[in-house]
Amino acid sequence: MSRDTVLDPSRHHERRRRLLERLGDGLLVMPTAREATRNGDVHFEYRPGSDFHYLTGFPEPDAVLFAWRTGRGTHHSVLFVRPRDRAREIWDGKRFGVAGARRSFGVDEAYPIEELAQRLPALIAPHERVFHRLMSDAAFDPKLFAAFTRLATQRRRRQPVAHPTIIDPVPTIAALRLQKDDHELAALRSAAAATVRGHIAAMAAARPGLHEYEVQVALEGEFRRAGSPRNGYPSIVAGGPNACVLHYHDNDRKLRAGDLLLIDAGAEIGGLTADVTRTFPVTGRFTEPQAAVYRVVLRAQLAGIRACKVGAPWNAAHRACVRSLTKGLVELGVLRGDVKRLVEKDAYRPFYMHGTSHWLGRDVHDVGAYEDDQGRAQPLPERSVLTVEPGLYFGPRDRSVPSELRGIGVRIEDDVLVDKRGPIVLTDAAPKSVRAVESACGE
Repeated sequence: MSRDTVLDPSRHHERRRRLLERLGDGLLVMPTAREATRNGDVHFEYRPGSDFHYLTGFPEPDAVLFAWRTGRGTHHSVLFVRPRDRAREIWDGKRFGVAGARRSFGVDEAYPIEELAQRLPALIAPHERVFHRLMSDAAFDPKLFAAFTRLATQRRRRQPVAHPTIIDPVPTIAALRLQKDDHELAALRSAAAATVRGHIAAMAAARPGLHEYEVQVALEGEFRRAGSPRNGYPSIVAGGPNACVLHYHDNDRKLRAGDLLLIDAGAEIGGLTADVTRTFPVTGRFTEPQAAVYRVVLRAQLAGIRACKVGAPWNAAHRACVRSLTKGLVELGVLRGDVKRLVEKDAYRPFYMHGTSHWLGRDVHDVGAYEDDQGRAQPLPERSVLTVEPGLYFGPRDRSVPSELRGIGVRIEDDVLVDKRGPIVLTDAAPKSVRAVESACGE
């Protein structure tokens, strides 16, 4: 059975109920993600669509969910899935099939995916509104439009509208997903624990002479041992000056004595991912310039975490980090002047060019609005999870900074649960202080 399978019908029934109560009357149409070819006849590893999986727990491709309200607090759901196929199952593994989908996932009806086109007009007919995001699945939309055409032709004597009103349900789903339920928080905690294990293993494994990818093996091996079927995103394992490349992915440089190693990596468990960055010395001890930069970034990160309070603007962490980093850049001799004025002038931007936070959950850059219609920062809701990840990056040829800082890149990132009691760092067990990091590297 796929590790993406979630056999908890009551959980997904409740999520669909909550969504449909918010959307109102109409038909929800939700295809899962499609299989994709990498090259030749080789496929990318399959992962179900995040919204679809959130609402069903069903792990297989070629599946579509339909759901609609049948009364206050009640709804009807239908899944179209691949049928059982003994020949294909020899090659690809067992399928749930139609009966299994209905029995194991708590939907009211299930049908073979081959019957979708035939049954689609009858599903649409009773509804004046269809909840579906157009253009998200280029192969599915023509099937929907064909059903609209068939319905319009059947009703032509009545002069009907050409199709139901189509409403994008994704913003409503995103608002629900933004506030994690107990099951999602449990999965996030498991993903966080697996990720912490991987980062600790990487600190212990790294040494001069190894390639970045050899440390990556130690990191991701712990992810798998902890039950993670995949990473939440490609691991960044960046030694020395590569740490100044924000989305570095080659991971093939040989580590040298005196290097810092920046690792940005997260394990996915139960469909949710962690996202952690740690920066540590390959030889086990920071040099004085490295430690000075590291302490500035750590101080900023702690300030950013403290700002993650229920009701605070979502970008409060960024503002706190920017103030702290700018003060630190003055202390390091990189900037000169009044800290407040330097912040207003974005003087920090050459050395801190990215944002501090993003929502975290089923996607590493998870769904959820950051601003309202007027461009104002949204308040942080309780049970949301976001990253706090300040950094400083001094290019190896940047003559605007003191020579001892050139080539140093430091980022520190944790996953923070916004809780009414105050921010909770889900990944706090990953070593972070200078002393803790050096101790982990020495093991």
